[in-house]
Amino acid sequence: MKYQNILHPTNKVQCTICPRNCILNEGQKGFCKARKNVNGIITLTEYGYNTGLAIDPVEKKPLYHFYPASAVLSFGTTGCNMGCKFCQNWRTTKNDIDVFLLNKTSPEEIVAVAKKYNCKSVAFTYNDPIIFFEYAIDTAKLCRQNGIKTIAVTSGFINKEPAREFFECMDAANIDLKAFSENFYSKNCLAKLQPVLDTIKYACNETNCHIELTTMLIEGENDNDDDIKAECRWIIENIGDCIPLHFSAFFPNYKFINRKSTDYSTLLKAYQIALQTGLKYVYTGNITTEQTSSTYCKNCGQPVIIRNGYKIIKYNLNKDRCVFCNTKCDGEF
Repeated sequence: MKYQNILHPTNKVQCTICPRNCILNEGQKGFCKARKNVNGIITLTEYGYNTGLAIDPVEKKPLYHFYPASAVLSFGTTGCNMGCKFCQNWRTTKNDIDVFLLNKTSPEEIVAVAKKYNCKSVAFTYNDPIIFFEYAIDTAKLCRQNGIKTIAVTSGFINKEPAREFFECMDAANIDLKAFSENFYSKNCLAKLQPVLDTIKYACNETNCHIELTTMLIEGENDNDDDIKAECRWIIENIGDCIPLHFSAFFPNYKFINRKSTDYSTLLKAYQIALQTGLKYVYTGNITTEQTSSTYCKNCGQPVIIRNGYKIIKYNLNKDRCVFCNTKCDGEF
């Protein structure tokens, strides 16, 4: 088993997939509830098990610059290496679920289903594929062999060495940049910001993986104008101004059940700050309008993909070129 340290003479094993670096006694599970010390080996107890398969539009991941309007076969498992108090999927990520209650689907079966329903891609989503690393990697490799694209929806909380193997197998990823504040990550995610920033820089600058970012805004927690400006400046300075950035709305859930939902005005303000800072492709999600869901040419400003939510209303690209000025739109089309 890769990415573990055997700690002699204690019979403990350290999982080194993510920055938690959990040290586990025999039979003990890590923070993620998916990786376990079995006879001195870190074992993915959920390999081959998932919470079900679904066909989604790629825009739902959200990915707006990766084969728009294509179908994606999506699946996830249970558990998570993040401790987000606002988790939207907490029923499967925060509970220790018996895997034998889940669907069992091999990588070969996943590829067969994707082919049957003409899915352009397979997405590892609903919970973080970092924790079901081996299952995701094996499936991704088989997808590649069969001409199917691979997508990771992840928080990016992964150590450097496994990140190399992980992103090498992914054609696209949406990485959650949950806030631009170490305090927010510590208080609300029980995690750290810096490893996520390191992952984003690596994936954007040193791999061929198409990357988009999402920040879910929670009013009073991570919607401060200065933090949003700092996030946008960091993005431009470290990975460029053409990375798509999605600001999505929060809805009360899990330990934030008594918080208010995000107003569209909050998303719109962040959207405007990002554009003013210099980002070329900015979107809002979970609450959408045609204006802030559409893609605009970075040169002439004309709408090259007009959307309302996940639905494409008009497509003004010739392959990847703006029909108005022939400027390339960044992404895979």
